[in-house]
Amino acid sequence: MGKASRGKKERSRDKAEQWTATGAARAARRLREQTGRSLAGNSWVQTMLASNIKNVVSELYAVLLHSNLADIADRPGDTARDAAWSMTLGKQGHRPPWPRAAGEAAGWEIRQIEKVLRQAEVLVISPAAHAAVMAAAATLEPADVSTLHRDRDILVPTALLVLPEPVVVVNRTGSLSDIKAFGWQFVTQHQILPTAQYPGVQVTTFMDRDGPVQPTGWRQAVSQARASGSPLPPLMPDGMYGMRGDACLAEESSETLAHLSEFYREMENARAQASQWRAEPVPETGEWGGGRVEDPYDDFVGRYMFAFFRLNSQGITAISSPRATGGTAAGSSDASVPQDPDVRVIRLVTPSPRPSDPAGDTKREYHHRWPVRMHKVRQWYPSRQEHRVIWRGPYIKGPADAPLMMGEKAYLVDS
Repeated sequence: MGKASRGKKERSRDKAEQWTATGAARAARRLREQTGRSLAGNSWVQTMLASNIKNVVSELYAVLLHSNLADIADRPGDTARDAAWSMTLGKQGHRPPWPRAAGEAAGWEIRQIEKVLRQAEVLVISPAAHAAVMAAAATLEPADVSTLHRDRDILVPTALLVLPEPVVVVNRTGSLSDIKAFGWQFVTQHQILPTAQYPGVQVTTFMDRDGPVQPTGWRQAVSQARASGSPLPPLMPDGMYGMRGDACLAEESSETLAHLSEFYREMENARAQASQWRAEPVPETGEWGGGRVEDPYDDFVGRYMFAFFRLNSQGITAISSPRATGGTAAGSSDASVPQDPDVRVIRLVTPSPRPSDPAGDTKREYHHRWPVRMHKVRQWYPSRQEHRVIWRGPYIKGPADAPLMMGEKAYLVDS
């Protein structure tokens, strides 16, 4: 979709190397404020979101119209259209009746985003913690995300998470985009049946307006929007997703989860075929060296957010203020450096030590960290005097200061 300049690559790497809690907090606050001011009444943003919504709903409609859903409905066209809207806006928290046009839906999404920006607690994540989340997300299957329990797993119900650098994503059509931030809030999901309502989480992805992916068309849009007096916000809303938050699959077997994951992939493959008219070759990004995430099944956002929520709730990461983590810039004791008490910093933490090993036992020492996949364990509940099967993971195992191994397995051969 475009080529990033050598200068952009170098700036991004410098920023990652010099990351500090205070600098990240200050930048995140500025991004939120500037984005909030630029969103209100911005026709450029609404047009772009409306185009995204129209594409998604049209592709879902085409798939559902040729699915089993059409065989059980008296008016399959209307049923497929309602189902497509419920699978998009309904999952995002929009209650029926559905909007008449994509522009109306985009206006609703913008109001939701403005609400998140006003009410969100701002979070920044350190490069090490971000790498751990990326590694844990890579171990997840599509159905794993539906084991999320929002009241237990999500410590901050409304937040804006700003990443240390953009994540470059290869979308199903071959186009490139980047993700600089995630915003979320709790919602009630509404599906096609009037009584089908579930606790959910509405997640918005934000692109970096000046990020690594800069195709010619995008640069022209940025320039034209600025010239019109309605500049695009620095955090550009790119998409909105709905995550179910009632742990609906937490009690299912591993076999059932595997089957549901495969069904999800089949559905996404059908959507990919419906979107072939938009397909394009995967372009190079010039000198950009940050790596890419392949997202053929459109599930990277859900996997990243699920891993982020779980790592926080399991104590693998710690949330603290910049002041509590050495709030001034690295190596500086200047009290005049601005503090941002409303911004929280996500860092990796050292795992709690286990009880002392019995005398004479050999203690195992790990020299790396690695992501552990989700798995079931039999947990003993003293109050109930019984074992219950629960899901654990994903999580990061190993010493906090050891290198993170991204492969499937890591072996240490030692004498």
